[in-house]
Amino acid sequence: MKLDILAFGAHPDDIELGAGGTIAKAIAEGKKVGVIDLTKGELGTRGTEETRKAEAANAAEILGLSIRENLGFADGFFTNDKQHQLEVIKMLRKYQPEIVLCNAIDDRHIDHGKGSKLVSDACFLSGLIKIETMLDGVIQEKWRPKHVYHYIQWKTIEPDFVVDISNFMEIKQKSVNAYQTQFFNSKSNEPETPITSKSFIDSVNYRAKELGRLVGVDYAEGFTVERYITVDSLFDIK
Repeated sequence: MKLDILAFGAHPDDIELGAGGTIAKAIAEGKKVGVIDLTKGELGTRGTEETRKAEAANAAEILGLSIRENLGFADGFFTNDKQHQLEVIKMLRKYQPEIVLCNAIDDRHIDHGKGSKLVSDACFLSGLIKIETMLDGVIQEKWRPKHVYHYIQWKTIEPDFVVDISNFMEIKQKSVNAYQTQFFNSKSNEPETPITSKSFIDSVNYRAKELGRLVGVDYAEGFTVERYITVDSLFDIK
């Protein structure tokens, strides 16, 4: 299956938090979007591999994803090396996306920066014909996405562009809320973490509203780029 957008996240819920509205909007516009989670989030303070898997499946249904896969890398300990790059390359060549979304280039959780660089490097390497990969016994064709964009996570990073998600903020919030074990829950007896506070979940809304305010819409999500964005005309810029 060829996808228009393939989004990568170090953990289940990264993508929903950083780009859930953008993904929901693209799907509503008829684009095919898939998600690849690099790890199962097994080191998370709350929940288990099993609950995270169920929550990720629920979030995928809410967003309307075409596919969602998990590469099962070691949470907290995966590295940007040949072994891991080849696994990501297999996914890129399998789904041949035009656009790749990946973690913030720098963030509080060490996996976010690592995952960002790993996916970005794999996007380049995937276009090299002399790197051979096989999937289901078949040699894969080379493929390099046209664009790699990084969503914004814990840290406040100045975006290079924003996407108006005003009509899709509700879907984004529902996809985030699918991770019931991970975020604010007044009935939970599990240990508190920086992301289980009500202020954190409120900040997801605040950030989208603030980015929207700055560009004259209700809600927006921000992204950073690896190369200059090109437009045909000044009138293409809103």
